[in-house]
Amino acid sequence: MKFSASCVAAVAAALLSTTRAAPLEERASTVQGFDISSYQGTVNFAGAYDSGARFVIIKATEGTTYIDSEFSSHYTGATNAGFIRGGYHFAHPDSSSGATQADFFLAHGGGWSDDGITLPGMLDIEYNPSGATCYGLSQSSMVSWIQDFVNTYHSKTSRYPLIYSTDDWWSTCTGNSAAFHTTSPLVLARYASSPGTIPGSWPYQTIWQNADSYTYGGDSDLFNGDLTSLKKLATG
Repeated sequence: MKFSASCVAAVAAALLSTTRAAPLEERASTVQGFDISSYQGTVNFAGAYDSGARFVIIKATEGTTYIDSEFSSHYTGATNAGFIRGGYHFAHPDSSSGATQADFFLAHGGGWSDDGITLPGMLDIEYNPSGATCYGLSQSSMVSWIQDFVNTYHSKTSRYPLIYSTDDWWSTCTGNSAAFHTTSPLVLARYASSPGTIPGSWPYQTIWQNADSYTYGGDSDLFNGDLTSLKKLATG
């Protein structure tokens, strides 16, 4: 069967458009990783690396008073095992400003260095362990608090932090704000067979926390791309 040149060109253009538009969540490449804190106990870094995991996100701080007791040993263990690694901060927007908590995080392990193996820090902002819905903040106040943290982190490191949350929390507590989708990569928590709804106008999740347990310790995370892309995230 023969086609005209114009028809062939149209088909090629359509295929190219489809390829470019395909969101990352539809691509096959992922990189296994995990996140940990002192609550997880023993972590088998060597076993995780041998199994194919290549990144670790480690709890460093919470609010402005808590420093994770295992952060230093976890960070050293991850580094020695060959992982790309970074720290995370569990937010308490009801206790102090975003800037204050970003500074606390930066002072206790949450910084970024251009060494090729350090992820930008992650802001873990989610359900209040004390129970108050959205920490008692309005949606606009919550967005302002996050912006304060993000801007402070960026001004001190030149990198925007990752933002960890869930679709439900983000929609409820920020009004599904789209204020960060072009700057801070999304780490989406959803323990299911797929990432599900992507909040906040992010086009895709950069990392998907897909399970609350991982064979070698902590929670399971999947980076949305290949190892080369993961290394680019670490280097900016």
